[in-house]
Amino acid sequence: MEIIFKDVTADYEVGPIRSPLVLQSVNMTLKSGSFTAIIGHTGAGKSSLLKAMNGLIIPTAGEVTIGDVVIQPGKNKRSLKKIRKRVGMVFQFPESQLFAETVEKDLCFGPLNFGVPLKEAKEMARNVIELVGLDPQILTKSPFSLSGGQKRRVAIAGILAMEPDILVLDEPGAGLDPRGKKEILTIISELHRKRGMTTILVTHDMDDVALFADDVVVMENGKVVIHDQMREVFANLALLDKLHLDVPEARRLQLKIEHRTGIQLPQVCLTVEELADTLIEAGLA
Repeated sequence: MEIIFKDVTADYEVGPIRSPLVLQSVNMTLKSGSFTAIIGHTGAGKSSLLKAMNGLIIPTAGEVTIGDVVIQPGKNKRSLKKIRKRVGMVFQFPESQLFAETVEKDLCFGPLNFGVPLKEAKEMARNVIELVGLDPQILTKSPFSLSGGQKRRVAIAGILAMEPDILVLDEPGAGLDPRGKKEILTIISELHRKRGMTTILVTHDMDDVALFADDVVVMENGKVVIHDQMREVFANLALLDKLHLDVPEARRLQLKIEHRTGIQLPQVCLTVEELADTLIEAGLA
């Protein structure tokens, strides 16, 4: 399912808290089935961009098109409900949203809210808990008795139970140890491929971008300043330096090796495996 932003400007307002122009004249198209990483410094507008994709932030100008549904200023609640079924959003620390007595009840909540019969909702719960790599026996347990990594998987399973066409993730590995984060992102990547979902990932970790994303959106001051293929972005050192953005660890090591040896390697290396193979090919290892 394609996502199109056309001249989108938006403010963020919750009660007395108001942040003007969290998005400014955003124009971009995320192709159906793509895996896009959104990067940028704190306050750049990354989370606001995600919220505009499922109607948590409504444009003050312009429009967001999700498949055949358009989000515009003054959009009615019925249309937003349709959007939120199609766009599954995983917030930072999603386990904080767990609330039910058992994992099964938590996973069934979303489908039941959209009119799915209880028997079918329970079957969906069993299917998605296996998709995130957990034993179905966990369905009878309290979500609050689980480890941090298990809670994160259950929270993601709850979004998957809605069978979204688009999966939007705001720092899904936040607070997890490196192994736990890699496991979560690997599961997401596998689901992306198997289900053909359009996937959008906000992250500060450039190694995650290199490992999982096809395309990259760079935001600054509520604006999209770069939208390109992942390898093209990390090859443009001048632009990354101008925007004060980091590169993956393997790319950083490659640049050090090139500087010390005076030898330009034949390709941009974004993973340790790529760098090792390229160094062997160049006779430097």
